[in-house]
Amino acid sequence: MTSQLVVLAFILAAISRQQAEPAKPSTDLAHVSNTFHFEIRAPLSRVAPLFGPAGERGWAGQNWNPEFLYPPSGKDIQGAVFQVPHGQHTSVWVNTLFDLAGGKMQYVAFIDEVVVTTVDVKLTSTNASRTTVEVTYARTALRRAANDDVRALGDRDRDNGPGWQKDIEECLGLEPK
Repeated sequence: MTSQLVVLAFILAAISRQQAEPAKPSTDLAHVSNTFHFEIRAPLSRVAPLFGPAGERGWAGQNWNPEFLYPPSGKDIQGAVFQVPHGQHTSVWVNTLFDLAGGKMQYVAFIDEVVVTTVDVKLTSTNASRTTVEVTYARTALRRAANDDVRALGDRDRDNGPGWQKDIEECLGLEPK
């Protein structure tokens, strides 16, 4: 319940800031959605934990170091709230779905006055030793000034599959193909 209150407070604050600005047609704001797929040579039970915010630290590189606001233990759970620095900005993330057994994760991330992002992850057991990964990023600019950045992020999102596959397989200690 506490994490839901944090999210609600954040959303209400963003809405009140937007109401202070003149209304802009939504067509002025960039929205991009991209999906990529890849396969990992490991069972779903080994792959799924790597898609939690703490689990991702093992393969996502030095720029992924979430600071947990909830739970304080930093455990990967549904409802976790954490933040990640991005240069001069900090994104606030909420883990809205975390179903390890079902292979489904969803995140909503906000960079104040820049972008709102949803990340949907679907893992499918291809067989006993392989897992198919599908990741969908949807990004929406919060101001026209962020449109170019949102489009550039969308272009980068589309091409993430091969890098993610390589990094995850290295994390799992799998030999290169």
